[in-house]
Amino acid sequence: VQLQASGGGSVQPGGSLRLSCAATGSTFNIYRMGWYRQGPGPQRELVASITSGGSTNYADSVKGRFTISRDTKNTVYLQMNSLKSEDTAVYYCNALRWDTEYWGKGTQVTVSS
Repeated sequence: VQLQASGGGSVQPGGSLRLSCAATGSTFNIYRMGWYRQGPGPQRELVASITSGGSTNYADSVKGRFTISRDTKNTVYLQMNSLKSEDTAVYYCNALRWDTEYWGKGTQVTVSS
């Protein structure tokens, strides 16, 4: 499975960005796709995920502001609204297929005035 992410960039506080991640290769039976982020610290945290059945999970810090969705072609989207400076991070796309996790290259999101 290869993951290609796009859509990062710079935005002012209160602005919006939309991230996309397309899965290619052996995409059959991808159970869950999602986004993680890594800020200045060493830990990568879950932002949002969505299963093949449509169940979603969000970090408390983004609930009500971010929306994750997935189309039938194994592309996942993260709509980010009301962005805050603390959302600044490198965002990584993630996919779970059987018991193996796959990661895309990160895309930078910078929220600054």
